[in-house]
Amino acid sequence: MSIFTASAPHRVLAKLARSLNAKPLLSLSVGFTRFVISSNPETAKEVLNSSAFANRPRNETAYELLFNRAMGFAPYGEYWRNLRRIAATHLFSPKRIAGSEGFRIEMARWNQSEVATMADYSLPQDSYFLGFDSSTQSLKATVLDSNLNIVTSELIQFDTALPHYNTKDGVYRDPSVNGRIVSPTLMWIEALDLVLDRLLKSNLNFGKIAAVSGSGQQHGSVYWKNGSSAILSSLDPKKPLLQQFNDAFSVKESPVWMDSSTTAQCKELENAVGGSLELSKLTGSRAYERFTGPQIKKIFETHPEVYNDTERISLVSSFMASLLIGGYACIDETDGAGMNLMDIKKRAWSGTVLEATAPGLEEKLGKLAPAHAVAGRISPYFVERFKFNKNCLVIQWSGDNPNSLAGLTLSTPGDLAMSLGTSDTVFGITEDPQPGLEGHIFPNPVDTKGYMVMLCYKNGSLTREDIRNRHARSNWEEFSSNLTHTPAFNDGKMGFYYKEHEILPPLPVGYHWYVLENFTGDTLEGVSVREEQQEFGRMVECRAVIEGQFLSMRGHAERFGMPCPPKRIIATGGGSVNRHILGVAANIFGCEVYTVERPDSASLGAALRAAHGWLCSKKGTFVPFSCVYGDKIQKTSLKCRLAAIPETNLVPKYALMVKKRLEIENLLVQKLGRF
Repeated sequence: MSIFTASAPHRVLAKLARSLNAKPLLSLSVGFTRFVISSNPETAKEVLNSSAFANRPRNETAYELLFNRAMGFAPYGEYWRNLRRIAATHLFSPKRIAGSEGFRIEMARWNQSEVATMADYSLPQDSYFLGFDSSTQSLKATVLDSNLNIVTSELIQFDTALPHYNTKDGVYRDPSVNGRIVSPTLMWIEALDLVLDRLLKSNLNFGKIAAVSGSGQQHGSVYWKNGSSAILSSLDPKKPLLQQFNDAFSVKESPVWMDSSTTAQCKELENAVGGSLELSKLTGSRAYERFTGPQIKKIFETHPEVYNDTERISLVSSFMASLLIGGYACIDETDGAGMNLMDIKKRAWSGTVLEATAPGLEEKLGKLAPAHAVAGRISPYFVERFKFNKNCLVIQWSGDNPNSLAGLTLSTPGDLAMSLGTSDTVFGITEDPQPGLEGHIFPNPVDTKGYMVMLCYKNGSLTREDIRNRHARSNWEEFSSNLTHTPAFNDGKMGFYYKEHEILPPLPVGYHWYVLENFTGDTLEGVSVREEQQEFGRMVECRAVIEGQFLSMRGHAERFGMPCPPKRIIATGGGSVNRHILGVAANIFGCEVYTVERPDSASLGAALRAAHGWLCSKKGTFVPFSCVYGDKIQKTSLKCRLAAIPETNLVPKYALMVKKRLEIENLLVQKLGRF
């Protein structure tokens, strides 16, 4: 028996076979059991390939439970071979395996969640987590408790709360430069002063806040003047922030995502890497005018003295985080992907694109950091002025859409999120991104290995509001009434509404009207397209803008490779409170539409990411995002509710309208396109 208790019994047996000159075959008896051992590869191969050895001893337990029928226990023979053939063809084929991917991921996450419940992933009792959303038109703050329920929230609307900046919709539209749209940088600082003052007056106990994070409108950029780091690190708590940053910026008006004045710089960046598709493969997106890289290149080319006087370039997200930590915060990897400057596979700055943009740019950008990382502890300024706990962590801020992904707890491939805000976005998650000439790919802000895929439309709520103001007397109830009193498909009337230069498709400002003549929804045969020279009637216009936006979203989502139909859509943003609008979305996309308890998913997601970042810091490593909320999601402010169900008879008919919509879009792009 010493042979079988040795640390390497196979070597002992091989040595025994050599000593007995029995390498091909050696027979041993151990009690009543006989063993046949081969120490020769060729002999072993012949034995193992023989049908005489293909069977296995009968297992009584398996026989009783599985009737000797399961593939793993059935006797060798025709029946077993048929089972194997069926399994290989129908159960384990590449198509079947791919088709069950979502279920496998869901089960893995469920198992992960079950493990999380057994581990100590609890948040500190009686603690708060603060999330900000610095968007185009407002600054929002949301506070969650340790059970992830909302404690309080505050909102600063830039146009009304800070009228002395004279912004409209939070921005300046420069009439002297085509497409130039900016926001005053100091307005964002004063808004932070104001929202914190309001939270203080609401008797919020800042000392309970364990972590802070935030969301910033994507692509917007801030230019810190040389020497500004000294201002950040020596703030006087007796003075408001605004008074201390008057001379901190080399560019007083920050370019924002609505800007479209960098067409020439976009073309130059694409040419530098071999074309638009190559840039997309490298950075996750082709060059877009609103992206930060082209904006930086334009500043360097048109105002080199300003660029040279710039010490650090921040995104809106890292800018706000810098204010909170009293030093320059890193740009996070997810928001950094919206600059056309980052290699999305390496999650590092691309030297090729940086060199093509401006000299010495990497030093001005600083390092990248994962979204769950700690940016720093809260600055002493906020400890003294607002009584924050000195150990309060500031977690990396990220972009608004990535934070919405977190706030919606979007974690299942096949689900889509739809944000109906100043801009409209459609996004989902994937582990296998395929960059193309449309859409964007970012690292997933709450998954270190996954990615976020997104489509963005500049003409969102502001365009819907324009039609509401003109055709529903500025009243959403009247708009909804007009929507419900017009038939699906709008009698073939289709509108294209671009109050701003559009991103997708790349079309200039302008409204266009078409009629699909003879369209019944059953076929496209015999359908012709007639262009109208003036707008439709009052009620028709309201349906045309909503149907038009969702038809375009579905068409481009399919073309980008997003699931169609999705398993479900989770809607957020201001537009998601209108059930009539969501009903049209359900019919066009062919799936149920859900909403969250609050439409401001970006600030909610930021607060949730603050809790996640705190947990990662406590554990000293990344922990799965689901560990924050586990199986208690329905008891929190994160729960979803069903808002709209598709009318199944309308879905295939809208699919035909999508085809005609894209055909007309393509003709408009050929005629008027900006690229």
